[in-house]
Amino acid sequence: MGMTQTQKILAAHAGLAEVKAGQLINAKLDIVLGNDITTPVAINEFEKAGFNKVFDNARINIVLDHFVPNKDIKSATQSKQCREFANKYDILNFYDVGQMGIEHALLPEKGIVTAGDCIIGADSHTCTYGALGGFATGVGSTDLGAAMATGTCWFKVPEAIKVIITGKKPADITGKDVMLTLIGMIGVDGALYQSLEFTGDGIAELSMTDRFTMANMAIEAGAKNGIFPVDEKTKAYEQGRVEDYEIVTADSDAVYKRTVTIDLTALTPVVAFPHLPGNTKAIGTFGDIPIDQVVIGSCTNGRLEDLAIAAKILEGRTVHPDVRCIVIPGSQEVYKEAMKKGYIDTFIDAGCVVSTPTCGPCLGGYMGILAAGERCVSTTNRNFRGRMGHVDSEVYLAGPQVAAASAILGKIAAPKEVK
Repeated sequence: MGMTQTQKILAAHAGLAEVKAGQLINAKLDIVLGNDITTPVAINEFEKAGFNKVFDNARINIVLDHFVPNKDIKSATQSKQCREFANKYDILNFYDVGQMGIEHALLPEKGIVTAGDCIIGADSHTCTYGALGGFATGVGSTDLGAAMATGTCWFKVPEAIKVIITGKKPADITGKDVMLTLIGMIGVDGALYQSLEFTGDGIAELSMTDRFTMANMAIEAGAKNGIFPVDEKTKAYEQGRVEDYEIVTADSDAVYKRTVTIDLTALTPVVAFPHLPGNTKAIGTFGDIPIDQVVIGSCTNGRLEDLAIAAKILEGRTVHPDVRCIVIPGSQEVYKEAMKKGYIDTFIDAGCVVSTPTCGPCLGGYMGILAAGERCVSTTNRNFRGRMGHVDSEVYLAGPQVAAASAILGKIAAPKEVK
């Protein structure tokens, strides 16, 4: 019996000829990741267990991004603990203020994660890296602490859902619309502890930014991971970043629990209503919903292409007087490139505020907290009750094109509505 793409990667890292869904394995890790919220807990567990060395100082990554630059004494204390650990064990990939970006935008950009890798991170959106053809999944801080010492982690081999992408992508559609459509189809638990394996001729229509967004949100369908095949776009992205990587493909007789097909040609911009990413509705199927805030950024949609899409719509226009628009580049490199291309000027001229790279408002941390009764259109990945502030606030998830149009019109809108 054949194996899926995910199963083949896990088998190779477990030193096994084959694995089957449901099997428990212990696998070697290529990359281990923590941030300023999860790493301190992992350090505590690392020290409590009596570990006094790390398995590989070049394979452990610590990115300070959630509350950095620090917003209060507690966040400063957490960052300090991370710095001290990184200095003690000479962690090579430690990213502090000035170097850091949002972790899931930063690691692919730096060439740290790649195809064929087995990656864990103490952050649920670690599954982002499946866009490059690797196995990547989120874990708890205790697992992270053990992994920093041993370089291994146990897994239950997941079943898989084959997601066949067909058709041509319309100009007003992004990967966010594709993924929200999928989550709306199968539900927020539709892929629970399964691998979402994307395939089909339509994959070629998706940019790497689209793929990062889609893999990032695999967890929002309950998936263990999301993974894409390695094609010419993947290879072009990795050129100059990664020299060697292993291209893993699913066997022709691989077994899938189910198959879902999405025709790109038929898609229209969608929005996920409160309070679940699966509560999706196509724009035009509901009435006017006035908004108070727009957030463009995060590990889901803070890449240069996302900012370019938003800037094109905002250029020469002004944010609605009743709306606060916050733009957050995903990394320092994205910030620099956005400045060179004039996007930052466009945002500021339109009345937006541009932040340093940070997770900030996505998790209700800072840089855009909502008060009771306020509504926000956000390019982030979760819209649970109280996610971005008060429990009586509302978050509507959308792509950067919808977010920018909504900021201008003061209500949830599609780009074609902007005159």
